[in-house]
Amino acid sequence: MLGVEVARQLKASGLIWKPRLGDRFAVPDRDLDDELFVLSNMLVQVHDRPEGRIIGFNGTTEWALDDVDLDEALWLPREDQLRELLGGAFRELRREPGGHIVRIELLGREHTFPAARAEDAYAAALLHLLAAAI
Repeated sequence: MLGVEVARQLKASGLIWKPRLGDRFAVPDRDLDDELFVLSNMLVQVHDRPEGRIIGFNGTTEWALDDVDLDEALWLPREDQLRELLGGAFRELRREPGGHIVRIELLGREHTFPAARAEDAYAAALLHLLAAAI
């Protein structure tokens, strides 16, 4: 699973989260740093309110957490979502001794991003693409 720090970097680099069922997220800085949440039809849903989009926690009477602003949540994209976000720039994921390498092509140049875990290699490639888009 993608770490919170890498997810923070992606968000700070301009990655926009369009919540979908099955998405994983954290709510940092609210004494919930070690908790992982998943959007579902039953317990955690996104609601559009006049004041903005919120994530509602249905049936969580044991918590003092009814909802949080979408901006307060930190999306933890899965490996497949990171690959999808790379779009047409993605060329390959290769397993190597000690980790993985993601290869992308941007403006006719190839770039490689090694990491111990595939999702971290994908995230590094996506950070590179986001930085190039600025």
